[in-house]
Amino acid sequence: MIFRVRHETIYRYSSDAGLEPHAIRLEPRNDPAQRALEFQLEIEPTPVRISRALDAEGNSVSYAFFEGRTEELHIRTRLEVETLRNNAFDFLFLDPDQARLPFAYPDDHALALEYRRTRGGSPSVDGLIRQARRESGEGTVGFLTRLAESIPERIQPAIRETGHPMSPEETLASDEAACRDLTVLYIECCRRAGLAARFVSGYQRGDPEHPRDDLHAWAEVYLPGGGWRGFDPTLGLAVADTHVSLAAAASPVGAAPVSGTFRGDGVTATMKTKLDLDVSE
Repeated sequence: MIFRVRHETIYRYSSDAGLEPHAIRLEPRNDPAQRALEFQLEIEPTPVRISRALDAEGNSVSYAFFEGRTEELHIRTRLEVETLRNNAFDFLFLDPDQARLPFAYPDDHALALEYRRTRGGSPSVDGLIRQARRESGEGTVGFLTRLAESIPERIQPAIRETGHPMSPEETLASDEAACRDLTVLYIECCRRAGLAARFVSGYQRGDPEHPRDDLHAWAEVYLPGGGWRGFDPTLGLAVADTHVSLAAAASPVGAAPVSGTFRGDGVTATMKTKLDLDVSE
């Protein structure tokens, strides 16, 4: 599929604000699942300098440096991406030791602790894990798939434009939650089952009759023989060619599309986004 995206993020300040350096992670990844064909970034007011780099998690990031003061900050991107993976399960069969839970990585696949760091046990989260393990017959891939399916069966996906992700316990106690909340819950369940998991931000095709006006979030899990594989607990599916990844990190903060601060006595800020997404076969 070909994704063509125009995305604008607008920050408005209550009075003139000084802008500290901003980190912008809106450039699509190039990996075996997708190929970036075009990417353009425009920022107003014009930064005095932009430094492009890879961050600690391997994401493309543009660091923008500003001078002076402003009442608005506009960040516009235009991109075209071809998604390449039409089968979410096209990886090698796992070794017998990894094909069933409890999961353990071989010594030559040791991963950074952050991808498996859990928040600690809780009855509600442990109950969700036990249910997914039971319903999947203890198979690793079956567990990951059933866990992604079961979360939106229990919790209604909803839009929550601002705020940090809720804790897994808060999400399970809620009737509805945002995609970032559901993703944090999914990641915690995976990590407690011994699987390395990370947070991903990007775009998904969605329903043409109900277009999204913001970014989407989902999880990736590392599987020997398959690498990092996506699972979307908002839509209840394994990710193939209907998603475009921008950034992935051990925590949601590391995959934030825009991060930065401003200064000014008593200055407050509001944010608005505009998204135009077109997808063709």
